[in-house]
Amino acid sequence: MSFRLLRRPCLCITKYDLPDTASLYASRRLYSLDKQKAKPRVIFSGIQPTGIPHLGNYLGAIQNWVRLQNRAAPDDTILYCIVGYHAITLPQDPAHLETERLNMLASLLACGINPKTSLLFNQDQVPEHAELAWILNCITPMGWLSRMTTWKSKLAVARNASSEDEINDSMLNLGLFAYPVLQAADIMIHKSTHVPVGEDQTQHLELAQDIARAFNHKYSDDLFPTPQQLSTPTKRVLSLRDPTQKMSKSAPSDKSRILITDDPAAITAKIRGAVTDSISEITYHPERRPGVSNLISILAACTSEEPNLDLGTIARSYQGKRIQDLKQDVADAVIAKIEPIRKEYEKIRAESAWLRDVSDAGDTLARERASRTMSEVKKTVGLARM
Repeated sequence: MSFRLLRRPCLCITKYDLPDTASLYASRRLYSLDKQKAKPRVIFSGIQPTGIPHLGNYLGAIQNWVRLQNRAAPDDTILYCIVGYHAITLPQDPAHLETERLNMLASLLACGINPKTSLLFNQDQVPEHAELAWILNCITPMGWLSRMTTWKSKLAVARNASSEDEINDSMLNLGLFAYPVLQAADIMIHKSTHVPVGEDQTQHLELAQDIARAFNHKYSDDLFPTPQQLSTPTKRVLSLRDPTQKMSKSAPSDKSRILITDDPAAITAKIRGAVTDSISEITYHPERRPGVSNLISILAACTSEEPNLDLGTIARSYQGKRIQDLKQDVADAVIAKIEPIRKEYEKIRAESAWLRDVSDAGDTLARERASRTMSEVKKTVGLARM
């Protein structure tokens, strides 16, 4: 199957023209015939369609996705998806969720994800993800899932609880409890070899590794590779209103986060209102001065790609200056980083029909990949067509 070339009308940006199936993989073959070469990687990651990405999402994940895409070896395969099935583990308004899925697709494109070189798709439009998840549910011990603790923090945020101590399993639905198995299926259905994740997702990737090994052992097969954590430089961005917490799309105050769609005036106002402390001197001490330290971290992340930058040196460069001076520099740096993305997002989001074409093409290609894996899985477990 191939696709006609889809072009965005009116816009001068053409890097998102869609290729046919053959050309998408022509330079990213799944396997190399030359055994002397490094084994090709299949890199996979996903993001929930629950609101416009904020600065923390961009600096901590999406920016790295773009780097991985642009620096990938010719034989590598890159897959990024919007995980709608994960979004509904917590209550969602159906009409709002449909809009958010398009918003997220536009956001990823605006940030630099290119469907000519990365397979960009909607997980919820590839039913093999859920199909494999059920099979994996049947081999995953309850004890493994009981050790997963993320559901408490998710419920605490969703219910605006002041502490996870207010949360108990009477509030827990099966989908939220078992979603780490669906995460494993997301990874395994594409035979992913590498997954870029932050520290907060390491536990879930370790579960995916255990499940892949358990499947291979149970059926004496090597169907699934053991997915490896891909360590990439990540920037942890904290809330502007409560710098003891991560920046979050679900936090009650919209002043706590900077969205990639915020204009310069909104960014400046949010940075100026960021919580700091009563000490006038500018120093970098994340534990004692989380608010000021967060601003320094944001400034560094927006002005340098050096992963080991000495943030203390940046703080010392502000000797004799005021917190207001630091805030202004942070606002300017964030605006310089976000403004091109915001403008590109507005262009892309205005073309809903083209966005749906991009989505449909990616979904079709992803399902072709996933269906091949499911055929192998069903044959392995004894569920092949009779």
